[in-house]
Amino acid sequence: MDEDLVAAALVAAERHGKDVADVPLGAIAAAAGISRSTLIRRLGGSRAGLEEAVRQTGIDPGGRPPVRERAIEAAAVLIARDGLGAVTMDAVAVAADCSPTSLHATFGNRDGLLATMFDRYVPVPDLEALAADPPERIQDMVHAVYTALAEAFDREPRVLPAIFGDLFTRPDGTAARMLKANLPRMLDSLGAVLNAQIHAGRLRPLPLPLLIQLMIGPMAGHMLLRPVLQDALGDGLPPVRDVTQVFAEAFLRATAL
Repeated sequence: MDEDLVAAALVAAERHGKDVADVPLGAIAAAAGISRSTLIRRLGGSRAGLEEAVRQTGIDPGGRPPVRERAIEAAAVLIARDGLGAVTMDAVAVAADCSPTSLHATFGNRDGLLATMFDRYVPVPDLEALAADPPERIQDMVHAVYTALAEAFDREPRVLPAIFGDLFTRPDGTAARMLKANLPRMLDSLGAVLNAQIHAGRLRPLPLPLLIQLMIGPMAGHMLLRPVLQDALGDGLPPVRDVTQVFAEAFLRATAL
């Protein structure tokens, strides 16, 4: 296999943030400065030889998740293990076994990577799905919100507790910026659900930010402290499903009409 085709395949993979096996032949041809038909002819009609030549250079040509997925997972593991400050593009590139160039091509910058990762591990998408199809009974709606919060805090890697840890230590840091960016979505999703209950006469017409704080505050606090409580109390600590039920009932006693 010609070395110039191998080099072109690697360049195209970097530009597109993909493994060689996932890069279109047209992109490889463009990187090599030849037409797609010429590339196919030089490959003998199959890209298998090209991928094997790439493999012989010590680079895996494919068969793994895309760079985007590897980077999101790598960033999540770094945050959960070492905190938000550990997430640099270079550190994620090493952990995801890709190049910083491919990360920049995929996410733009560090904030773009973090925003994408946050969206996967914070409960906002779950709350948006709940707002799109809310349960009819207010009890079921409140319990569903608490369940979504509990699952988000307990999701491995434990990104959400690490985000709150950064928020408490640096109120003007990266976590604060990301949470502020997601706040409108949370207010829209929870606000739609709660306002519907207020208009139906089932909830007290409290200011929406306070009503949301009353709802999520106890569960967030419990889930942040739960690892410590578990070590201290062991079997004396109720399971999460029981905690969600207790807090849901307490919220309704405080706010329901």
